[in-house]
Amino acid sequence: MSVPNLRARLLVALTATAALVLTGCADRSGGGAAAGDDFPTGTITMFTPTSAGGATDLTARTLATEMEADLGTSIVVDNRPGGSGSVGMAHLAGLAPDGYSIAVLPVEVSMLGHQGYDTDPADYDFLGQANTQPGTVAVPASSPYTTLDELLAAAGAEPGRVTVSNAGPGSSWEAASKELARTAGVEFQGVPFDGGAPAVAAAVGGQVDAVVAGIGETAPAHDDGRLRVLAVFTPERAPALPDVPTATELGHDVVTGSWAVLAAPAGLPTEVRDRLEAAVRTAVDAEGYRELITSGGNLVEYRSAADTTAFVQEEHQRFGELAEAGQ
Repeated sequence: MSVPNLRARLLVALTATAALVLTGCADRSGGGAAAGDDFPTGTITMFTPTSAGGATDLTARTLATEMEADLGTSIVVDNRPGGSGSVGMAHLAGLAPDGYSIAVLPVEVSMLGHQGYDTDPADYDFLGQANTQPGTVAVPASSPYTTLDELLAAAGAEPGRVTVSNAGPGSSWEAASKELARTAGVEFQGVPFDGGAPAVAAAVGGQVDAVVAGIGETAPAHDDGRLRVLAVFTPERAPALPDVPTATELGHDVVTGSWAVLAAPAGLPTEVRDRLEAAVRTAVDAEGYRELITSGGNLVEYRSAADTTAFVQEEHQRFGELAEAGQ
């Protein structure tokens, strides 16, 4: 064989090998059909934009365990707190949309973009909703206010005098407190804390007139007599507090709370997205997950990927309108 012919054959072989390597890389990053057909073939990382030990972290770890069994692979939880959740959200958005990087994101994914953070729901492919934590408004057990109307009447009589603690600037509970005030036409003096637990503790200790927080944090204190929950922000009465009226029942149309959704960087291949969506639904239906969520007074609430995407967009618009109103 002549040298030119040998060189030509080597060139063809090298070209074919390079094409195979590039095809394999494309498949691993989500660009090829094999990515969907074979997915998953390795460990998946599930991020949370919160610290370890909180409600979102516990939700993520429980879902990860249930999804591992369905997907047949390991899922490692990676906490990326900071910037009110924006650090972890930005990290996820910058990763390859191959299905090997997913996250449990809280309600703040629909809020932070209105607060100056570089975060947009369009950066993600949503895989399903996992739960809802109803909001509540509560007062210390020794409070003179025995009903929501009494609390709102006091706030209306002296604007800014009634103090209401919340989980901090930009939190869903600060937004809920402002939404209640706007709907009722009154003005609260917001008292921010670093999280829901210290906000509730301030109310229990009588440091504030009221607190707006999640039902998982207020219901135990209501049950043991340390707080009096005046209303829940749900369409119907919450199973954890069946004797407490909804704000809507009392004439104040406030339906809001916190929630958790699963997401991945935008651009997932259809087959990979469908596989992850099915695994999310299986995990949310699992008995262990349902027991965890309901034991804290929260609600298991599943939405499909398409319905979750529409829901997050609606929430994003709602929080934008609140921001524009200066509330």
